[in-house]
Amino acid sequence: MDKRQQKQPSAKELAELCAAIADDRKAENVKILEMSELSVMSDYFVLCTANSEPHIKAISVRIGKDVREHFNIRPKSVEGTAVSEWILMDYFSVVVHIMTPAMRDVYQLESLWGDAPEIEAVKTAEAIVAGIKAE
Repeated sequence: MDKRQQKQPSAKELAELCAAIADDRKAENVKILEMSELSVMSDYFVLCTANSEPHIKAISVRIGKDVREHFNIRPKSVEGTAVSEWILMDYFSVVVHIMTPAMRDVYQLESLWGDAPEIEAVKTAEAIVAGIKAE
């Protein structure tokens, strides 16, 4: 099956994959918030903490590379840089926030979106991709 015919992940599966990739790159405090009932911007937020500028960059590059490799999906936009201590990757239905501990503490997105249900973010990327491709 070529990339044009492959099954595309659901928004939840894409969020789980991004979270698993971040976890694999040693991001801390990885969370997925279900936003579909609270926001028209996206269905899911993936939040994670990176401990340095190189760590932020490594996580964002790996998420971009692996999502593109597995599903031929590129983010609509990427905002911020490792120097800004916050990178936002917008995949339409999923928005990934990679932040330093200081930025996460300042903006407190979990508190801002406190009504958003949190879903499990502990699956491995391999299990998620295998499950999607098996369907």
